[in-house]
Amino acid sequence: MIIVVCPGQGSQTPGFMEPWIADARSRALLESLSEAAEIDLITHGTISDADTIRDTQIAQPLIVAAGVLTLDALSETDHLAKTGGTAGHSVGEFTAAVGAGVLDAHDATKLVALRGRAMADAATRVSTGMSAIIGGDEDEVTQRLVELGLFAANYNGGGQLVAAGDLTALTTLAENPPAGTRVIPLHVAGAFHTPYMESAVSVLREAADTVNHADPVRALWTNRDGSRVTSGRAYLDLMVGQVSSPVRWDLCMEAFADAGVTGIIEVAPAGALVGLAKRALKGIPTVAIKSPDDLAVARDLIDSLT
Repeated sequence: MIIVVCPGQGSQTPGFMEPWIADARSRALLESLSEAAEIDLITHGTISDADTIRDTQIAQPLIVAAGVLTLDALSETDHLAKTGGTAGHSVGEFTAAVGAGVLDAHDATKLVALRGRAMADAATRVSTGMSAIIGGDEDEVTQRLVELGLFAANYNGGGQLVAAGDLTALTTLAENPPAGTRVIPLHVAGAFHTPYMESAVSVLREAADTVNHADPVRALWTNRDGSRVTSGRAYLDLMVGQVSSPVRWDLCMEAFADAGVTGIIEVAPAGALVGLAKRALKGIPTVAIKSPDDLAVARDLIDSLT
């Protein structure tokens, strides 16, 4: 089974959409997604600087739009239909919803733009942040977070966990890290995937009740616990709740292995999830689609494994 994975916030880099919009079909799609998001995704994907596209309100719809363009390019040659499943990391779950046929691309982009705004607003209410913790014993790391009043926000697998919460507590964590770990502050607006985001959940839930949805046409896994979801309504509810709940990407990768994964393809802006897969799913061939030039390699992998 080939699984298409969709990255989350932090994967974007300045100008990364430039090669995509050289194609007329992709440019037209991005223009329509910009209308849905009420954001100029073409400008932000080509001209805006790193600080600008790091803004949660811009980063989230931009990342999902890039993934949608990738999915569309794979669909154009019928290669997406040959894949067996999909999953997204954090905001990438909205991209995965499009890939699995749960949401229309424009509805997904509209929702994710609202998600970005609501999470940015929630982040202004209390000074919080996030830090990646590399290495160490997971039980010891999580115990240290409890001691400091911090939350484990992302269980990324491959020896990586992300802590979130009060900035002072994160500073203390960095100054006195658990044994065998490195603590790296992340450039994000606040403590995503923690109770600090409850106000955003309420906003997104109300909007999610207004969009059309369908049951997935291929295997689809949730960040909540790595389980496979067969109901579109249930997946939509899970995506809403995930805003204030930990991302269990480690359990998603375990589920991929149990499902008999034979290949991993990461949609744009790619790289992070393939990197985790190389550590947790050793020996599984991967392709990171960072630009349209990588589409041929992805299609070749799909053809060779299906």
